[in-house]
Amino acid sequence: MATTQFNLHRNPFAQLILTSQAGEVFEGVSPVRAFPIQSPAGCISLVTTDGREVAWIDSLDDLPEGVRQLVLEELGGREFMPEIQAITGVSSFAVPCTWTVSTDRGVTAFVLKGDEDIRRIGQASLLITDNHGIQYLIRDMFTIDKHSRKILDRFL
Repeated sequence: MATTQFNLHRNPFAQLILTSQAGEVFEGVSPVRAFPIQSPAGCISLVTTDGREVAWIDSLDDLPEGVRQLVLEELGGREFMPEIQAITGVSSFAVPCTWTVSTDRGVTAFVLKGDEDIRRIGQASLLITDNHGIQYLIRDMFTIDKHSRKILDRFL
């Protein structure tokens, strides 16, 4: 499936307005990633407020720069999934315990309630959910530093 042809801009209320190639106008569209972990830069649907898909994006690289920036801004405001780059420490190897991690959004600490809050996504990715329901992503557990990998091995 190819990227749908459309134009995108914001109205005075900061809502995204999509104009299709046929001239149809859709107010308040939202981008939704089909595969947010495995394919974050592709397979994005633009949907109306009632959930109807009005455009499809195969790859963000297919879009003009201005439209790509609008889609990325909107996704950034809707999605919050920090990516763990290193695990600097844990309070205990028994749960619940407090993890101190370095993420793409800065250093933070969170409480891991149980081992079941660490889920495998595919072959190498992990999704860790803290006690507040915030999800942290480890994109590839085999490429993180040795210290972080040792800590992970204790919980997997």
